[in-house]
This record gives sequence, C-alpha cells and structure tokens, in this order.
Amino acid sequence: MGIMLMLSLILSGCGSKSTSSSGEKTKTIKVANYFAKDHPQNVALREKFKPMVEKESGGTLKVQIYDNSTLGAEKEFYDGVRNGTIEMGIPGLIMQSDIEKMAVPEWPFLFKDYEHVKKVLNGPIGKELTEDLEKKHGVKPLAWSANGFRMFSSNKPVKTMKDFDGLRMRMPNIPNYIQLGKLLGMNVTPMPISEVFSALEQKVVDGQDNPIATLRASGWYEVQSDVLESNHMFSPNIYIINSKFYNSLSKKQQSVIEKASKEAADYEFDLMEKSYETDKKFLTKKGVKFHTPDGAFEKKMEEASKPMYDDFYKKYDWAEELVKKIKAEQ
Repeated sequence: MGIMLMLSLILSGCGSKSTSSSGEKTKTIKVANYFAKDHPQNVALREKFKPMVEKESGGTLKVQIYDNSTLGAEKEFYDGVRNGTIEMGIPGLIMQSDIEKMAVPEWPFLFKDYEHVKKVLNGPIGKELTEDLEKKHGVKPLAWSANGFRMFSSNKPVKTMKDFDGLRMRMPNIPNYIQLGKLLGMNVTPMPISEVFSALEQKVVDGQDNPIATLRASGWYEVQSDVLESNHMFSPNIYIINSKFYNSLSKKQQSVIEKASKEAADYEFDLMEKSYETDKKFLTKKGVKFHTPDGAFEKKMEEASKPMYDDFYKKYDWAEELVKKIKAEQ
C-alpha cells in the first residue's frame, strides 16, 4: 500500500470517532471512484448523495468522497470495499471475471438508448445480474449508474472499418473489451484509466474508448483529435457497499443510504444523458472532430462483434435467453 493511500485511510478513519448532535457515534463512509472531480458521477455524489446521507441520518453518518483514483485504481478500491477498508465505491464491472452475469451490460451493441438501459438495469434483469455479488464478494449492490455509451477517440480519423487496422487502442483490461477491439482490427493495449493521459500524450497508444464525458472531464481532448460516435458498448457503474459495514448500521441508516444511492444514481443518469450535446460542443471548440458512422458502417461493426455472441451462447446456457429478454425491453 502506498504511503499517500495509507495516510488517506488513516486520516479518514479518524472521523469515525466523532459523535453526532444526538450523542450517537458518527460513522464515516468513504466513497471511492476513478472519475475526475467534475465528472457527473462526482457531481451526483456531491450534490445528492453526500447531503442526503448526512442530513437524513441526523448527523450519524458522514460521507467523504475520494474521486480520481485517490484510493487506488478500480481494482484496488474495489478490493478495498470487499475487505472493508473502504466502505463504499462506484466501480465499473471489474467483478465480471468471476461473476459472469455482471459482464452482460457491456456486451457490444446490446442497448438502443438510455431509456432502454434504465428499463433493463432498474428492473428484474438488473437484480438478476447482481444476485451473486453479495454472496461471492461480500459487497451489497445499491444502485446502477451510468458511465455512458462508449466511443473511440483517436489521434487520426476513423471513418471506415479499414481505419481500425493496426490502430493502437487503449482499452480496460477486461477480456470482452480486448476481444471486441481485436475483432474490429485494432492492436489493443490494456491499462488502468489513471495511466491513459500520459500514454496518449507520449503516443504509446493512438486512442482510447470511453464516453465523451470522460474524454472531457479527464482532459484527454488535449491529446486526441477525433471521435467516432460508435456507441459500441454501454458502460454502467454500480454503487456498492461493504456488506459487513452495511449490516452494522441501523435500519434507518441503511434506508437512508439506499434511498440516497438511488436518487444520486438517477440524477447521474440524467446528467450523463443531457451532457452529451454540451460535451460535444465543448470538445468541438477544442478542435476535436466528430464522425457519425452511417448505417452500413454501423452494421459492419456489429457484424464484426458476432463471434463474441457465438462464444457467449456456447459458454453460458443462460446467455441467449438473457439477451433476448434484454432486447425485448426496447
């Protein structure tokens, strides 16, 4: 563990010794994520989650937000929530390596739009996807939130399938991402999000894939010139809390956290959806060129991903039926 991380954990832990106005011991909730400070995820935490929890708990709960990978990259803070050194986190779907259904929302070209996503994740299918999370990893799911529809940014235009050939693309170290990149013809370099700016700046990679809110909030537009509006995957995030910590809380405190998580996540979904045109305008002013694929290009990208679905259907006896249920929600 790094010195700064250890110091952060020690200092933040000191808050748990304070007491509320009612004389009840105040518990501190550290919430970790990897997003930049001004990303909608952290706006929602600051404007909704933190004030709701602190007010509605009567001061018995205090929230500390650790953005921008302050408590480690995604794997580190996810493991921190699992082992209880961090109370809450908002990871992506890093747990999919051994909780297989958690990978499904990021299967390529699965969702039509935000309404489709919300209908699926906030309904019975969303509960089905998270049903093993607490039992296997000791973390309780609280609410689905949005990273957004992913697009490819690069230091050169991508307007056809041929333009993917040999493109050095940073993608998360997740098998489905890597496979999709390779099927599209790119050379994929996995790395944590915290290393992306320097890799782009030093031209170790030509591009990366993320929603444009991340491109803006992380400043990557300074080292990228083009965006392909591919919408090739939807990336959700999920509010999670350490199960032992959650179970140590009163029923009222549990209710407050669940309510605040859902309201903050809904707010963040809205921020993400509404911010697209604003972010696009901002990035365009910074010199980034946007390329919208036509129907033929979209179809070729989707067809390139078909071997992934063939593999899913062979590997998981539940996969084909689940995909049908998701598509039926459109």
